[in-house]
Amino acid sequence: MSKRSTTTMAAVALVCALTVLTAPGAAYAAPAPTPSPSTPAGGTDLEAVRKKIDKLYHDAGVATDEYNAAEEKADRQSVEIVKLAQKIAAGQQKLDRLKSSAGATAREQYRTGGVPREARFLLSGDPQQFLDNAGRMYQGQQATKNLMSQLTKTQNALAGYAEDASDQWKRLEEGRKEKAAAKKRIEKQIKAAQDLEGTLEKKERDRLKKLEEEAEQKAQSAWLSSGVLKEINGRATKAGEAAVRYAGAQIGKPYVWGAEGPKSFDCSGLTSQAWAAAGKPIPRTSQEQWRQLKHIDIKDMRPGDLIIYHDDASHVGMYIGDGAIIHAPRPGRTVTIAGAGSMAILGVVRPDA
Repeated sequence: MSKRSTTTMAAVALVCALTVLTAPGAAYAAPAPTPSPSTPAGGTDLEAVRKKIDKLYHDAGVATDEYNAAEEKADRQSVEIVKLAQKIAAGQQKLDRLKSSAGATAREQYRTGGVPREARFLLSGDPQQFLDNAGRMYQGQQATKNLMSQLTKTQNALAGYAEDASDQWKRLEEGRKEKAAAKKRIEKQIKAAQDLEGTLEKKERDRLKKLEEEAEQKAQSAWLSSGVLKEINGRATKAGEAAVRYAGAQIGKPYVWGAEGPKSFDCSGLTSQAWAAAGKPIPRTSQEQWRQLKHIDIKDMRPGDLIIYHDDASHVGMYIGDGAIIHAPRPGRTVTIAGAGSMAILGVVRPDA
């Protein structure tokens, strides 16, 4: 098998079947259809509607990233709270043991009138007893000193753990508020987009879908015409191949914001789960993937790499070779194959650098 057929596997066959892309350096298998007027006789400016819907879904995508980030942070904080609770429990047990030891020492002093047994030996006037027991007295003093020191340290540690736990609870509550606010924005934007589409007649909705496809084709054609694909010939690593296989197996599953599978995904849910399946956990959100993973040049891309889209890094797709990506586009769509250049590329990151 050739390098590309090896790295793209079944996904490339789907690309060919769907005629999403053509061979390197070409545009499309068939010429792009001549755009017809976007304003039909009814007077609806479908191109303006398309742009407005795109913006609404884009804004929903940004809010989805915020929601996912807040959820991921809440998960980390919950784990930290559990760890702190375990430390507090263990520290309390240690404190109880130390207090018990301190109590035993105090009771011994009470029984002897406040004079330790070793001290009585020292005061007896017998030189031999003095020599024999001086070391024992010193050890007893050190033990008492160490006991009180441990008691103080344990009490301070418990106070610190309690303060940390209180801080984590506050942050967890803040995260819940952030999630709730992001959820409202997501639902508002999606509803507005769906309501806008709902005002169109069927023939207008069909035409709107065609306009969306034409816009994607135009962007992809311009990207391919730049000759960029001639420079891209990287081969996938074993982990990259595994990530591509996982992503390809999800084709046809619906986009649902905040979803990480197995029945539905959002864009970064798909890419993060694909790489988790390949044994390489990566950040949950597209923005964190952009911030934390290694940036590489487009010409050095290989299957499994992630392409980050839009200036705000609000969308991500997985490169599968031959100028194509697998991604979860937006609400109302399913996981699919698309042209890598069909959206505005911010950059490329590599999970297994």
